[in-house]
Amino acid sequence: MGDSVDSPGVKFPPPFVYAGAVIGGYSLDRGWPLPFGDGRWWDVVAAILVVGWAVLTISSFGHFWRRRTTIIPNRPANALVVAGPYRFTRNPLYLALALLTAALAIVLNTWWPIVLLAPALIIIRVTVIAREESYLRRRFGAEYEAYLRRVRRWI
Repeated sequence: MGDSVDSPGVKFPPPFVYAGAVIGGYSLDRGWPLPFGDGRWWDVVAAILVVGWAVLTISSFGHFWRRRTTIIPNRPANALVVAGPYRFTRNPLYLALALLTAALAIVLNTWWPIVLLAPALIIIRVTVIAREESYLRRRFGAEYEAYLRRVRRWI
């Protein structure tokens, strides 16, 4: 069955892809350690990344709530959200999850989740963002096309 204008057709929750990078990275580290090393500044970097994740996530959720549309990618959208972090990135929630993945890599003291973040981002781009963008083009037409010209996909 093809995608309709009624739904973006995303088949699985995107956070699972990021969780796979963290869990897979932790598992790889058990056999092939790839530590960050010691240093208090890594704790600071992790804290900054967690704050970035929280700010992007809370702000994004708030803007979806204000527009009375769904945050769930496989449900139909009632409105196009272009305010808050969506003024700077079309995918603040996926960017936020990338920040959280990097923070967890630091907490786990292994580079592996960051190595696996690259394929995770490709999977998100190809299997989730592509469907969402296609859906939003059909659903919001010229309004979405104008948004695409103004705002970058990631940062």
